[in-house]
Amino acid sequence: MPVTFALSPSGRILVTAVDQKPKSTTDLRRLRNIAAENRVSVLADDYDEDWTRLWWVRLDGTAAVATTDTERAEAIAWLTAKYPQYRDNAPRGPVIRVEIRTVTGWAYTG
Repeated sequence: MPVTFALSPSGRILVTAVDQKPKSTTDLRRLRNIAAENRVSVLADDYDEDWTRLWWVRLDGTAAVATTDTERAEAIAWLTAKYPQYRDNAPRGPVIRVEIRTVTGWAYTG
């Protein structure tokens, strides 16, 4: 599923939050999945008709829903710094923090 995300300044934590966009339910599968199994992968890629510009990166780690005000505030600060849309309407839902364990990727090298 597509998500907006931000990385910590160290690059070792990825955060994403449930924002105010309409959802069909508040019982989100992504939150249930993390509660049942906290090992996650996050894949980012960039497709281009020019295949010399293709790349992808996968982050594997452990996820948790932020439980402290400090963790949540830190994550929201990273997200609002990255996405101007969040500056006036910051996410109010749960925040997911992924402690990154491994990074793999690929890019066209010709």
